[in-house]
Amino acid sequence: MALCIDIWSDIACPWCYVGKRRLEAALERFDEPVEVVWHAFELDPSAPRVRDPNTTYAERLASKYRTSVPEADAMIRRMTDVAAADGLELHFDRVRSGNTFDAHRTLQLGAERGVQDGVAERLFRAYFTEGEAIGERDVLVRLATDAGLDADETRTMLESDRHSAEVRADEERARALGITGVPFYVIAGRYGVSGAQPPEQILRVLESARTSVNRE
Repeated sequence: MALCIDIWSDIACPWCYVGKRRLEAALERFDEPVEVVWHAFELDPSAPRVRDPNTTYAERLASKYRTSVPEADAMIRRMTDVAAADGLELHFDRVRSGNTFDAHRTLQLGAERGVQDGVAERLFRAYFTEGEAIGERDVLVRLATDAGLDADETRTMLESDRHSAEVRADEERARALGITGVPFYVIAGRYGVSGAQPPEQILRVLESARTSVNRE
């Protein structure tokens, strides 16, 4: 049986994108099959579908952390450098922030159709590299199609309440587990890993989980 890795994340979280790459690097060195399941965590559930484009990412970051815009710019440069070391190209000047609830519903549809990881990858890249407004449903339909989902089914889902309950259930489970930040990994239902840890650390937890499961 494959080892299960449950991941709570948000598409609007750059550390979650970095964490995805680091997990993939760890899995390349792990010689057993795993099942990766993405779970919803909204960093800002009250966000509008698309934010005011006249406010920069640095300005929003400065407001969130109560710091200056130059300090926020420095944070962005550090984040960009960290991501680049993991092979990611982030362009925060292109980011079009907005609500991610529908993106999480699209990820749920991806899980139902067996392409969830591909959907996650496409949404992360669209948001952080290409500057796509993933709060807009037409954009989500196009990106979901890129990742292997059916355009008509995706649009119909987004125009309904389908998968809303699953997203809310994910968020409730996160609260029950005490998850306050993402990415957060639960490996084999018992080992928690908080943050975008280095591949070596993730690999150690995977090996511990495998040993524990095999002893049962």
